[in-house]
Amino acid sequence: MQRRSRGLNTGLLLLLSQIFHVGVNNIPPVTLATLALNIWFFLSPLKPLQNSCLSVEKCYQQKDWQRLLLSPVHHADDWHLYFNMVSMLWKGMNLERRLGSRWFAYIIITFSLLTGVVYLFLELAVAEFMDEPGFRRNCAVGFSGVLFALKVLNNHYCPGGVVNVLGFPVPNRFACWAELVAIHLISAGTSFAGHLAGILVGLMYTHGPLKKIMETCAGFFPSNIGYPRQQYYFNNSGNSRNSPPPYGFHLSPEEEMRRRRLYRFDSQ
Repeated sequence: MQRRSRGLNTGLLLLLSQIFHVGVNNIPPVTLATLALNIWFFLSPLKPLQNSCLSVEKCYQQKDWQRLLLSPVHHADDWHLYFNMVSMLWKGMNLERRLGSRWFAYIIITFSLLTGVVYLFLELAVAEFMDEPGFRRNCAVGFSGVLFALKVLNNHYCPGGVVNVLGFPVPNRFACWAELVAIHLISAGTSFAGHLAGILVGLMYTHGPLKKIMETCAGFFPSNIGYPRQQYYFNNSGNSRNSPPPYGFHLSPEEEMRRRRLYRFDSQ
């Protein structure tokens, strides 16, 4: 696997423009750190893509386990980075403010590792079932598996509503599955197994034992780490918590009601 020619890095420039448009101070710290880490490794990769991508052959059979750490934070080109990080920006701002920064960081780390493990299992299972060794050599990079897992969480915490997928209205609870199929159909070279692994990890958290396991392992953290808590950020112009959200970002009805109550309290 070779990194495509960067050229002007238009995708990277658009990503930086989006970040500064939202306002660095409006982005929660773990989300901002995740964006920065992925941008850093795009500009200064630790290893070439062929040495950081994740496959059954390289990781499992040859015991190159560091690929589990490297593959999520490396991207094939600037547009791959752009689409993943813009999605991370939106999901991170919503989920980190709902879950708290420390728990969200815990989720990012856990999901990054676990999506890789599930991806290896899926590719190995297909290779064995179909007796096709080529699946063992499929090599994937990028943060999109983690993003599919976060999308499951976001839809779990904000149920209801309809999204548009290829011109068709799809209920939120089925949006992940619709996008999984749509991306596979319209974008050649994407990892179907990697995206599916992310959905499965998200479901393990929302409907399976993963959240309980994480809470047990995190028992040394403060007791309220897993519970939502409101956080406030100052934007670049110095406005406080009563200022409207950045352009293009919408608060959930619950968050909007909380904002109004705080505004009435501060006005007294």
